[in-house]
Amino acid sequence: MFNLSQIKKDFPIFENNQSLVYLDSTATSLKPRPVIEKLVEYYSKYSANIFRGIYSLSEKATEEYEKTREKIAKFINGKKEEVIFTRNTTESLNLLAYSLGRKIIEKNDEIVTTIMEHHSNFVPWQILSQESGAVFKVININQSGDLDLYCKNIKNQKSPSDSEGKMTMENSKLINLDNIITKKTKILTLTYISNVLGTVNPIKEIVMVAKKINPKVIVIVDAAQASPHKKIDVLDLGVDFLTFSSHKMLGPTGVGVLWGKYDLLCEMFPFNFGGEMIAEVFLDKTFFKDPPYKFEAGTPAIAEVIALSEAVSYLEKIGLEKIETYEKELVQLAYQRLKEEFGENIKILGEGNIRERSGILAFNFCNLHPHDVAQILSEKNICLRSGHHCAQPLHQFLGVSSSCRASFYLYNDKDDVEKLVEGLKEVKIKFKL
Repeated sequence: MFNLSQIKKDFPIFENNQSLVYLDSTATSLKPRPVIEKLVEYYSKYSANIFRGIYSLSEKATEEYEKTREKIAKFINGKKEEVIFTRNTTESLNLLAYSLGRKIIEKNDEIVTTIMEHHSNFVPWQILSQESGAVFKVININQSGDLDLYCKNIKNQKSPSDSEGKMTMENSKLINLDNIITKKTKILTLTYISNVLGTVNPIKEIVMVAKKINPKVIVIVDAAQASPHKKIDVLDLGVDFLTFSSHKMLGPTGVGVLWGKYDLLCEMFPFNFGGEMIAEVFLDKTFFKDPPYKFEAGTPAIAEVIALSEAVSYLEKIGLEKIETYEKELVQLAYQRLKEEFGENIKILGEGNIRERSGILAFNFCNLHPHDVAQILSEKNICLRSGHHCAQPLHQFLGVSSSCRASFYLYNDKDDVEKLVEGLKEVKIKFKL
């Protein structure tokens, strides 16, 4: 599919940690050499502030910064003026809760989210609903780990476009939001891919159904776990806002992206006030710049934004479709091997329909605390996450306080799967199980 040995050579961390088994890309991805080199290039060759200087170094920095905005716009099929740089997905979502939510949400309005959300796409809306008197609705999941949005499977139903009945909707699923979205629903905000279950939500279909019920509902998507793995087309999805982070898609930390429809961005008030978001200031009033700049007060993470462009180029060169297919194969192998070796001693969270999952496996092992499991694996230089993964409502719903999470990316391979298996065998030996 792609040259995995060459890909590993592109990541200097493996040169310095030759036995490293990195299974925590859901938290943050490793960084390839072109991204690191771009960071050094900025600080070495044109380390100046953007927008504010008419000298060549500042102009060069500004040019590189704005090139990244253009690249991100193309990456998600949006427009340059619709791309806002923030610190991370969390800040993007809080910006929306503040600048959009506090503008449109009133008492008895409805905000809808899901049980599988990261805290950053749950708590801001929960707090907003409490402050405003809005109704906070939370969609649960079914036994397979999918959002509980579906009717029963429909078999052999004639396709609406097939008058002769040759096409069928074998095993198709109908999304039912009639009891969730109403005329009072102002905001529907949900994740594209669960950072715990790996569930890939059918965003396009959900948006179509939700907007059919209520054309005015604003749909926000947390794509932090999708942008590193899936090709995203905001126009095709039909969403109103979409957010993601640089550091999860091979880019530097400290940079988030907020994309939004331009007319909606124009109606929102700024999140921060200060330098570069100002058009004019007088003693009695202030005028702000148009989007995206009115949401980008102060000096940003210039080098990091510029280096994000290299991360996008790297992903596009390999191909997101290839990456997604590879990860699914790897996570299926991991699931198979873990079940073969440990059977009932390993409990996979949301294990239904594993073939449709992203490269994430959250599990509990031999009734041990996840921190104990992760600590012993760390001794083998196996890096995975333990805890509630900033998704406590989901863990509470599943009846567990925490879990281990192994997440796979383009630099992982079958050997990493086997090392995880061997590491868990060592855990059993350590605890005399």
